Amino acid sequence: MKILITTDTYYPMVNGVVISTNNLYKQLKKAGHEVRILTLSYNGREYIEGDIYYLNSHFVKVYPDARIMKPFGNTVISKIVEWAPEIIHSQTEFSTMLVAKYIKRKLNIPQVHTYHTMYEDYLQYFLGGKVLRKGTMARLLKILLNTFDEIIVPTQKVRDVLIDYDVYKDIKIIPTGIDIKSFQKDVSHEEKEKILSEYGWKTEDNILVYVGRIAEEKNIDEIINLVRENSKQLNDIKLLIVGGGPYLVKLKEMVSEYNMENTIKFTGMIDSREVYKYYKLGIAFVTASQSETQGLTYIEALASGCPVICKWDLCVKNLIVNGITGFTYNDENEFVEAVENLKNNEVLRQKIIFNAREKSHAYSEESFGKKVIKIYNNALISRNIKRRNLVQIIRTIF
Repeated sequence: MKILITTDTYYPMVNGVVISTNNLYKQLKKAGHEVRILTLSYNGREYIEGDIYYLNSHFVKVYPDARIMKPFGNTVISKIVEWAPEIIHSQTEFSTMLVAKYIKRKLNIPQVHTYHTMYEDYLQYFLGGKVLRKGTMARLLKILLNTFDEIIVPTQKVRDVLIDYDVYKDIKIIPTGIDIKSFQKDVSHEEKEKILSEYGWKTEDNILVYVGRIAEEKNIDEIINLVRENSKQLNDIKLLIVGGGPYLVKLKEMVSEYNMENTIKFTGMIDSREVYKYYKLGIAFVTASQSETQGLTYIEALASGCPVICKWDLCVKNLIVNGITGFTYNDENEFVEAVENLKNNEVLRQKIIFNAREKSHAYSEESFGKKVIKIYNNALISRNIKRRNLVQIIRTIF
């Protein structure tokens, strides 16, 4: 099968969409399919690198690192048309979506779309939320999403939102898969000591770890404030914030203002191949994000054997179960109780570590790839049936 994946965001940028797209690409190739990725170039110019086709693009001040396609000089589009994909799988809703729609019409092929982003959590980036409001956004998405042959979402949370938008297409839930084995690799005591020594800490310290993009919508400041406001009860707790992003400077200023530089440390951007090591440094992975659609870092933490403490959100339903794979919290008392449970009860912590690793196997990239291929086959069969029916109608008329 010839499969075209379109996405506005790809490496060197790192986020949930990029990881999901790349994991899918690897699994499709592994299954013997021909796959191309059409994306926006990070340097602005058009070029081809292996299976990746980069469109001319330029930066826009809508969201940090956001880019849009330049309207002229994109010759790679004609090369994609010549290659003649049999199906398109779009991952984002902006620039490359326009190209995906063009290619779909040109070749009369089905289009599958994965809806990744909860735009309600990002409206403040669109001129402070004054131009694009929730109601307008919902109407636009309803029109767009109802044009696809198949729609995929990573969680029930996202499916519920699209149903509220009056998307009437059958919406399939397929959790994004990760490379489980890469997060289950061991990290020696000596290596942990070496990493922690960079921050003046020891392996005996009780460390909470946040891993992910450092952006305002991730609500990391809530975790910082929870550690600060409960410093008497959590007096031996430290917080390591792993990752880079547009909100990093602001958070560093906050920590400095609170005089907590010895308690809260930042790593900055970490090579994705090294991230698994950081999950293994903590007694728990912590997050207060309410903007998640995939929860990839939650799954990575589970695969690493790191218990999760997260603010309750529908996307973690059946994933983070209290006392089984971690803890969810709704207020600071529940947060503090969860931390103390993991800090003081080693038997419970080891049970959760075992359960977490077991739970993560349901989210393997292999399982993810097989489920998506099944969706492609359904889309192709449905499109062929429609074509045959159309031919029969034409023959009946003429």
